[in-house]
Amino acid sequence: MPKSYSEQEREYIRKRLKEEAASCLARYGVRRTTVDEIVRRVHIPKGTFYLFYPSKEVLLFEVIQKQQETINHKLYQAISEMAGTEVSAKRLADAIFAFYKMAEEMPVLKLIDTGEAELLARKLPPEVLQAHLQDDTDTIGEMLSLLPVAKDVDINAISAAFHAIYYATLHKAEIGEKYDQALRALIYGIVTQIL
Repeated sequence: MPKSYSEQEREYIRKRLKEEAASCLARYGVRRTTVDEIVRRVHIPKGTFYLFYPSKEVLLFEVIQKQQETINHKLYQAISEMAGTEVSAKRLADAIFAFYKMAEEMPVLKLIDTGEAELLARKLPPEVLQAHLQDDTDTIGEMLSLLPVAKDVDINAISAAFHAIYYATLHKAEIGEKYDQALRALIYGIVTQIL
């Protein structure tokens, strides 16, 4: 970082980069969001951008992760309210279904289709993507630790199953009018293996 930026300035620039990246992502998607547009909105030189992020994709992924954390927190709250009560597969499946529906409505996540998700994943450093997947697995493990989980549950397999469902949500249009019923059935199938 240049010595001319104080800690306060660095925090402000980082915050503004995230805000404008979120705005661009919601408006243009991954492909059409450019570093040039982001830095124009933040009023910084293009070279300064690269002092904060190695690529546009890393910044966009950070924005997406932040929105995911928001809905993960809501799901965690819903599951923690179930802790210590009789948890039925239907009740847990309903909470998880609501999580996926909430994710569909997040402005940034609504725009990301299969091609854009794949493009973003391809352009991210492998360690960033791996850290994200591990974080998701850890989060799922924390949530499940609140529930009476079957002894032989493989958290990694359950996490992978929920990732598979997320990727299926990117194909909502192709799945068609029975999408919600199919989503519920997939979630219920996983939940019955958890409890």
